[in-house]
Amino acid sequence: MPLTMAKIGEPNTIKKVGGKEETRKFLENLGFVTGGFVTVITEISGNLILNVKDSRVAIGRDMASKIMI
Repeated sequence: MPLTMAKIGEPNTIKKVGGKEETRKFLENLGFVTGGFVTVITEISGNLILNVKDSRVAIGRDMASKIMI
């Protein structure tokens, strides 16, 4: 399921990162790699604040929908 459907506070394992090559590289540089862990901290106006690799990252709903958990 896409990351946008994850419950707040629940740790999830990233199964796949989709999208165009440049999108995948961008997300990879932020720490979204296959096998990594990600937790949704909060959702504000459709944007997600996530905890990935001990860092907080904010991404838009469109980007989050490309990350499968």
